[in-house]
Order: sequence, then structure tokens, then C-alpha cells
Amino acid sequence: MKVKEYIESGVLEACVLGSASEEETQRLLQLKKRYPEIQEALFQLEVDMETFAQHISIPPPTGMLEKIESGINALIIPEEIPHVTDRESNNRHDYGSRNQFIEVEAESSQMRVHKTWRWIMAGIFVLGKIFLIAAIYYFLENRQAQEQIQQLKTELKQYHK
Repeated sequence: MKVKEYIESGVLEACVLGSASEEETQRLLQLKKRYPEIQEALFQLEVDMETFAQHISIPPPTGMLEKIESGINALIIPEEIPHVTDRESNNRHDYGSRNQFIEVEAESSQMRVHKTWRWIMAGIFVLGKIFLIAAIYYFLENRQAQEQIQQLKTELKQYHK
């Protein structure tokens, strides 16, 4: 086997980039154990790719890490929820985020829907029906007008004869 030709064939690049087939990758791993030249060429290619990636990388905007951390911290649900008795919950009106959702199914993976979306969807449904009725009405009116125009054209042709 000609090691230099194998190295220059592009198989190493394909494997490093993840575009090689499973057979090519397995063969490269076997040949890497047998031939130190292939192992060295593969290592050098990985180093070159890493250097290139670092060279063309764009640093994130300042403060991005803090934004990500605050977003993650906002998503974390506190482990301890204060215990509220039924009497205390009846006496106070808690309009917090827990009461703004309708529970779809208590013990399932279904998503919860915000209460205001119910009214928005009802409004969209009603508007859709109104627009449908208007479209049908104007379609029928247009057809009737077209028939009247055809009738007038035939009468006009008869009149000119």
C-alpha cells in the first residue's frame, strides 16, 4: 500500500469533516494503528482545522454570557414551592404565572395554553367565518352581475340588427 497516495487521496479530510462513509472511517482507524505516517498526517490535519476554525471565529458580543445565564436562571423552576392551605388560597387572589395557564392534562406531556390565547383564537375563528360569508356573498353577486352583463350584450346585439 502506498501510504503517501492514501494520505493525499482526501479520505483523511472527509473523515475529519464527518462526510466519510462508515467503511472509510473504520479503514482509516485501522490504517492509523498500522502506519505512523497516517496517524501523524491525521493529527496534523486536525491541528490545522482547529487553527483555521480559531482564526475565522467571531467572538460573541460582550455580555452574551450574562444574558444566557439569566435566561437559564429564569427557566429554572424553584424546587421548594411554599405550602399554601386552601383557606389562605381562598382569602388572597394570586394572579401569578401559575394561574395564567389552563392545565390541558395534569399528568401528561401536553403543553399548557395561556388563558388569553383562548379569546384570541375565538376571535380569529369568528372573523374567519365572517370573511367566509362575505366572500361567498360577493362571489354570488359577481356571478349575477356577469349574467346581467351577458344578457345586456345579447339585447344590445339584437337591437343593432
